[in-house]
Amino acid sequence: MNLKQLAQQLGLSQTTVSRALNGYPEVSERTRRRVQQAATEFAYMPSRHAQLLATGRSRTIGHVVPLLRHSMMTPYFSDFIAGAGEVYAEYGFDMLISVVPEAEEETHYRAMAASNKVDGLIVHAPKAVESRIGLLQALEIPFLVHGRAGNPADGYLWMDIDNKRSFERATEFLIDLGHRRIALLNGLEEMNFASRRRIGYSEALQNNDIEIDPSIMFCDDMIEPCGYSRTRQLLEMDEKPTAILTSSVLLAMGVLRALTDCGLRAGSDVSIVTHDDQLSFLHKPGEVPFFTSTRSSINKAGRRCGELLISYIKSRESRPESELWETELVVGASSGPAPSRQA
Repeated sequence: MNLKQLAQQLGLSQTTVSRALNGYPEVSERTRRRVQQAATEFAYMPSRHAQLLATGRSRTIGHVVPLLRHSMMTPYFSDFIAGAGEVYAEYGFDMLISVVPEAEEETHYRAMAASNKVDGLIVHAPKAVESRIGLLQALEIPFLVHGRAGNPADGYLWMDIDNKRSFERATEFLIDLGHRRIALLNGLEEMNFASRRRIGYSEALQNNDIEIDPSIMFCDDMIEPCGYSRTRQLLEMDEKPTAILTSSVLLAMGVLRALTDCGLRAGSDVSIVTHDDQLSFLHKPGEVPFFTSTRSSINKAGRRCGELLISYIKSRESRPESELWETELVVGASSGPAPSRQA
């Protein structure tokens, strides 16, 4: 059944039916419900091309993924996309993921804006110095940044966790347990989230009169092998750390493997505290966590980013408030008091 046939079945104009299906406010709620019920009953599926012509909207959200040496296509991205995709489906939006060479990223954004291929974009992995924000503002296309950049954060829509405060709290937690030699295994610090985490860690040390030691601070890809190799490096030092703070649970898994290989126990010999995005494939509901962690669900972040951006698309004149989420500090078995020889 096409739009014309559905309109004839209802005794309404094609314009009214189209506007009812696309959520226009001038259509009464009673008519909207009637049209939507008939569309379900007759299995009517609107043509995306026809919707674009009728409304100027593609009902599609874009995600541009640059081909980088340090790939974005990680479990974190997958869980975020799963959460965002659930919201898109609820609101009748499609998702377009474009994987492009890094050098062509700007050109691709311009082409998407010119062709009206998407109604909005989610910007991933903002850097400390971020050029995409100014570009998308100039293109006048709705967008949301998952995270924040070094740019003034009041000029665009974003959703982020408080990375600085999160790692400040995690470091203070270890200091309260008597640790003074605390290593940091961070993400790549050209990324804004990682630079904020380093600041939080450093400020906690300074506030407690603990000297910052660059030799036990690392920034790497947040993957298990990096956690393993850096921990082996730390354990070869004359003055070994009694605690290790990591930027991802994957890094923490590498730390744990290295400790095990060296005959050490997490929580008694060396404490581990990590940031945990609650990756779906690593967690069982109700399970007592092994790792002490600052927690925030990346899947829920994807859902919320989708909701905020769709709200912005529907009401271009009133941009939603950006959101800064606090993390939850969850104590597990991987942390404990500093060994007495270091206390």
